[in-house]
Amino acid sequence: MAQYPNASSEIPTGLGMALMQNKQASDYFYSLSDEVRQRVIDGTHAIQSKEEMQSYVDSLAKNSLP
Repeated sequence: MAQYPNASSEIPTGLGMALMQNKQASDYFYSLSDEVRQRVIDGTHAIQSKEEMQSYVDSLAKNSLP
């Protein structure tokens, strides 16, 4: 699991990998407050597949929270 700057929570591996594949989503994710980032992370717990994770992260690239 990756750690993001200035936060105590860790990024789940699947989310981290998906963010590495989408720079726009990654930039948006890291621009969020710690509280909002945690909500994004919490939203990944129900994701069951790589495709679902990619779709979730793609929505971040559009600067819209899933």
